Order: sequence, then C-alpha cells, then structure tokens
Amino acid sequence: IALLLYYFRLLSLLSVLQVSISLNKVELSVGESKFFKCTVIGEPVNLEWFNPQGERIVSSQRVALHTGEDSSRLTIYNAEVEDAGIYRCQATDAQGQTQEATMVLEMYQKLTFRNVRSPQEFRHDEAAEVVCDVIASPAPAVTCYHNSRFQVLPNNNLQIHKVTKADEGVYRCEARVEARGEIDFVDIEVVVNVPPVLSVLQQSFNATADYQESVTFTCITSGSPNPEVTWHRKGQQLERSEQYVLNTMEAGRSTLTIRNIIQGDGGDYTCRATNKAGAEERELFLKVFVQPHITQLRNVTAVEGSAAMISCVAEGEPLPEISWRRASDGQSFADGDKSQDGRVDVRGRHGKSMLTISGVKLTDLGRFDCEALSRIGGHQKSMFLDIEYMPKFQTNQTIFYSWEGNPVNISCDVKSNPPATMLWRRERLTISAEGTANTRIHTTDGKSLLEVTPVSDRDFGRYNCTARNNIGVKYQEFILAQADVPSNPYSVRLSAVSQRIATVTFMKPDSHGGVPIGHYLVNYKEVGSQDWRDVKSHGVQTIVLLTGLEPNTTYEVRVAAVNGKGQGEFSHTESFQTLPIREPSPPAVHGQRGMGKTYRLGLVKQDDGGMPIVEYIVKYKTDKEEQWMTKLVSGQHDFALLQPLQWNMRYEVEITARNVKGLSEPTFYQFFMPQKPDIIADSLFSGLGLGPVVGLGLVGFLLVLVVVDVSCYFLRQCGLLMCITRKLCSKKTTTSGKSKEMEEGKAAYLGDGSKDPIVEMRTEEERITNHDGSPVHEPNETTPLTEPEKLPLKEENGKETLKPDMIEIKVHSDNSIHTKRDDSKA
Repeated sequence: IALLLYYFRLLSLLSVLQVSISLNKVELSVGESKFFKCTVIGEPVNLEWFNPQGERIVSSQRVALHTGEDSSRLTIYNAEVEDAGIYRCQATDAQGQTQEATMVLEMYQKLTFRNVRSPQEFRHDEAAEVVCDVIASPAPAVTCYHNSRFQVLPNNNLQIHKVTKADEGVYRCEARVEARGEIDFVDIEVVVNVPPVLSVLQQSFNATADYQESVTFTCITSGSPNPEVTWHRKGQQLERSEQYVLNTMEAGRSTLTIRNIIQGDGGDYTCRATNKAGAEERELFLKVFVQPHITQLRNVTAVEGSAAMISCVAEGEPLPEISWRRASDGQSFADGDKSQDGRVDVRGRHGKSMLTISGVKLTDLGRFDCEALSRIGGHQKSMFLDIEYMPKFQTNQTIFYSWEGNPVNISCDVKSNPPATMLWRRERLTISAEGTANTRIHTTDGKSLLEVTPVSDRDFGRYNCTARNNIGVKYQEFILAQADVPSNPYSVRLSAVSQRIATVTFMKPDSHGGVPIGHYLVNYKEVGSQDWRDVKSHGVQTIVLLTGLEPNTTYEVRVAAVNGKGQGEFSHTESFQTLPIREPSPPAVHGQRGMGKTYRLGLVKQDDGGMPIVEYIVKYKTDKEEQWMTKLVSGQHDFALLQPLQWNMRYEVEITARNVKGLSEPTFYQFFMPQKPDIIADSLFSGLGLGPVVGLGLVGFLLVLVVVDVSCYFLRQCGLLMCITRKLCSKKTTTSGKSKEMEEGKAAYLGDGSKDPIVEMRTEEERITNHDGSPVHEPNETTPLTEPEKLPLKEENGKETLKPDMIEIKVHSDNSIHTKRDDSKA
C-alpha cells in the first residue's frame, strides 16, 4: 500500500509543470537592452509573459517575444525607467493547470548630460544661466569649477550675475552618483557677446547734384563678435552697384560712397551694425543742392483786353527765387512787383510764380523770360505771349486815282490774330474771288488787292473791304477817283553854277493829279536857240545836275512833273549864265612814305577853272638847301613820286596846277624823312621758323669755311682747295705769284672810276628840271660831260652816300644833273 501510494504520488509529481526564469533579479540601466529566458518542464500547451502591471505582453517595437514548445524569450530594447517591476512567465498544461515563475527588473539612470551645448553665448551685463542638464538615478550631485561669481541652481544650471567679457572661458560641470561611485563631467565654453557700439565721423554732408560729385559716409563699430554693417535708405538695404560703393576696412571702419550725385540722392541714410548681442544704428544726412531748373513754363494765348496769366514753376535745392523779364522793353518783375501802369502783377511762393497782365494790349505781345535763381546757380526759360485780336486795318490811303483803261490796285491791308478772311463789296454786292471782266482779287497773308481796270465812269466810286475772324469783324471803305496830270513845279532856282556845270532845284507841284509823280523833266537851252535839251531827274528828286555846258553862256531852264497819266505843265522859265574860263584852284595834297628813299604825294584836283588840268608842277628841296628840284606830273595822274631822297632830312614842297588859262596858287607841304633803318638779324629772320634759321646758319657757316679756304689758297698756299689743285694739276704756285694774281683781281674788281657806266634814271611821267623850272636837256652822243664825281663810300654829316658800283651823278656843262644806274645792278 505504501508502495502504491508512493508510486501514485510520484506520478502526480511527474505530471505537474515546472517553470523557471534564467534570471530572478536584474538591474538594468536606462537605455540598455536585455533578454530573459523562461523554461518549462512538462508538456505545456501555452506559455505567456506578464508585465509589472499584470498585462499580457505582446510583441512590439521595443519588446519582442520568441516562444517555443517549452521555452520563451522576452527581449526588452532600450529599457526605460517605466519598465521596472516584476515580470511573470506563466505555463498552462492540458488540464488547464498553470504554473509560473517571476523575475524582478530594477531600472537605474546612468549619469547623462542632456542638451548641454558648447559654446553657450550670453549678452554682456545680463544674468547668464549656463545650462548643465544632467540626469541619473538616484539624483546626482553636481559641482561646477571656474570662479566664485556664480551659483548652482536647483536644476543643476550655473547662474552668473551680470556676465562680462571677463567671465568668458571654459566651465566644467561634474556629476556624481555616490551609491554607484559613478562620476562624469562636461566642459562648456561660455562666450559673452557685446552689443555693437557705433559712431560716425561726420553726420551731415553737402553736395551739388549733376556735377559728378561723390560723398563718402564712414561708420566705426565695435562689439563681440565683430558686427556686420549694412547701409539702408528709405527702409531698403543698399547693395553694391555703380552708384553705391560699399567697403569694410580694418578697425571696424565701414564706408558708403555715393557717386554721381543727383537730386534724388538727398535725404537720410542709416548705418546699421548687427551681431548676436544686438544691433545699433545711426542716421546720416546728405543735403543735395540742386541748381534751379524750370519745370513748367508754357506759351499763353490771350484775347486783347482780357487778362493773361503766365505760370512759371521751378525746382531746386534750395528753392530758387523766380523773376520775370519782358523782352520787348527789358523791364524786370520780381515777386510783389507791379508795372507803372498797374497792369502787370507778380505773385509767387514755394518755387512757383504767377505773372498776371490785366487788360492785355498788343504791346504786351512777345517773349517773356522766366529766371530761377539761387546761390547754387540759375536757369532761364522763355515763353511767348500771343494775343488774339479782331481785324485792324493798316492802310491809311482810302482814295485811289486812275483813269479809263489804266489798272489800279486798291490795297486792303489787315492785321489780325487769328488771320481774317476778307471780302470786297461794290454797292452792297459781293465781288467774287474769281473777279469780273474788269476786276480781279489777289489775296496774300493779311492783304487783299482789288485790281480794277476802269472802262467807264461807272467803275469809279466806293468799294468796301470786310475783314472777319473769330474775335470780330471790321469794315473799311475805299474811293476810286479819276486821276489827272500833275500841276507845274515852282520856285525854280540855279545854284553851284560853274563854267560847265549848274544845279537846278525846285519845289514839288501842289497837286500830283491823284497818281504818284514818277520823275521830273528839266528842259534847258541857250538863249536864242529853239532846241530844248531834256534831263530826267533821278526818281522824284527835286535836284537835277546840268553838265556839258559852255563857259560864259546864258541858258534858259524850265521844269515839268510827270506821273502815270502824263506830263504836266512846265514851270516859269528861269535864266542863268555860266562862268568864264579861269586858272585852276590850288590842288589838295596828302603824303605817304614809300619804300626806301621815296615819298609819295597824293594830288587831289579841285576846281579846274573850266578847262582840264594839263600838268602839276612839283618843286621840292631840303630845309638846308636853297636850290629847288622840279618834277612835272601829268594832270591825269593823282600822285607824284619823289626819289631819291636823303635820310634824316626835312623837305619842303610846292605844288601848282596848270591849265590852258594859267597857273593856280601854290599848295605848300612839308614832310620828314627818318633816319636810315638798321637791318638786324631779328628783322631778317623774324618771319622764319626754327628750321629755316638753322639751315641758313649752316649755309652761312659753310660759306665762311669756303671763303677761309679760298683765302688760304691765295695767301698761304694751303687749305683743302690747295690740296685738290695740287693733285689735279700737279702744279706748284708760289706765294709771290698768287699775290700778283690777287692784286690783278682786286684791280679788276674795283675797276677804274673813269670807266664806270653811266645810267640815266627817269620815268615816262617824270622829267627832272633845273632849279629855274626849265626842262633839263637830255644828253646825247654829242653832249659833252664833265668828269664824274664819285660819292663817298661812307656816311658823312648824317647823309647816306651811294655805292660807286650802283649809281653815279654826271654833271653836264649846263649844270643839269642826270642820275644813271647800272642795268646789271638794277
């Protein structure tokens, strides 16, 4: 029995499941992964795991189950604090009986620094909290190492009161878990950022627009980190361009250069410095001065009698003052000015001026100048004031004369603005533009001509011209009357009567017959003759010159006026007698220095006494001589040339005119011959450039060398020429032979004074006479001559002498003098 009981008990024990877990108690750090194996002895039909909350565990992303027939593995990945607790592994058999085993999982947090950044940045002079977020389980003990100006907060962060640049550095945050002997640390770099400090060297600038000027703004900044400088205008950041030049230099200096400044560049500019600690900005101001510029000025059209308002608008910086100028009379008007008649008034403000003209007149027509002026400069523009007015007739002549068959133009001149249209009427009937059988209309701008060819008395009478424009209408009446010949001139007078000329003057006739006088007809004849000779006046001149008269003769003269219709009656006949022939009047004389030793006398004929001037007798001498030299000049010439004369001498001249009747009274004249001019190099080369002068100098130098060489050849038997001669001719010349040749050459060169040629100087118009006025006898082959007297070669007593090879004076036996020049020397 006992044995059976034991057996049955053993069988029961063998049928009960036995469950076990590989680990009964496990400590696991947060974030670690671990697996646990549950093993069953027996024949389980189900094997499950349960978490500390009693919930059946199913596989998930962080928890994995791997179950076999008699075992199951639980894997926990990245364990968390919440995973701590008692885990159960339960097995169920076929009879539904369960057996389980348990496992205790204890979780702990290793020292972990969370979100600890390095470096950590703080603003200067503010409370800084250095974050040192460390976790552990149990809670760690945290200490920080740097200096004593901070405290550790309950959250393990480090607080620094009013952090400064001196607080910068590396801070060590150290955490310890005493229970586990765990320790860890982290180094944190603390950076203190200093807000930008900004200063400007000059806050305001001045510039003038449109002069390609440039202005440079400068900002000086400091801060930590180094601030970034940007430039702004009107809320927009300025970018580098052709107009804006941005530069950043060392020592925190930043510049903005504005190039080619225009008016729109004026205003505020902002320099802004920015870093992590903040931003600061400064305003700079650019004052742009702009030359005045007139932006609005238009031509104005006004009606006569109304008011004209002319506006002128100008801009500029500073705003310019505006004034007006009337071109017609040059009168100027400024703000507040009025004209003397009170019609012109000027008012203006803020760059705008209004010129008002009340009761506009035609004299106001024309140009007005608007001038805008400031201390920077000025600008002027002009406008034209056009005035519209009703037609105005410009013709004062309202009566026209003609005769049957003679066409006449009746002119209707009209001035109007705008142009007027013109019509012609005759006895209330309009004359068509095509005209009629004896009328035609010719129209141009502002003028209408009515051409009328009278054929009967009915064509004479009244004609009406009507002018009309959009301002008004005007009429003018014309009368066409029958014309007649002019009446006779009167008050006929004779003046300036000479031997062959007389001047006739007279008064115009009282009536021209309705037709303008074309000319006057002067009749004249000798007393006793029946043949009248006619002379026409030049146009309507009332002075007529009668020429070709006979001396000492009595004439009769009468005058008649001639117009388009014909010749009028003659005036009363007047008589006059021409003068008899007499000696001429003294000639008028004017002088002019000629070339070299010559002097030109101009001869102006006066009254010739009724007969032509035959000749002029010119006598001249120096004021130190008694003997006169005489020239005879033909009466047809108007000058006399005196030559040769002496330098530095005063001459006296007497000129007499001669006609067939006799001699005139003499005209006296004096002139002075200056000193002999010096010929210097400056006068020779003043008109030449540098090149020609140098060339002439070289040529002169070569000539000097040639002369020296030739002299050496003849005198010393040496030189280049001597060498050439010896080589070519192989002849040797002695010094005595050369000296003899030289003497012969000199003699040939100077010649014999008795053999000098004799040349007579005279022109066809001039004859040299003796001092008594009698003509000098010309020498011929039989005329004996005395020995020639050679003039000295040098100046004596201030008088220049002539060279012997150029001129000689031969004295004849009758004391007459002839000068003769060598043709070869002329």
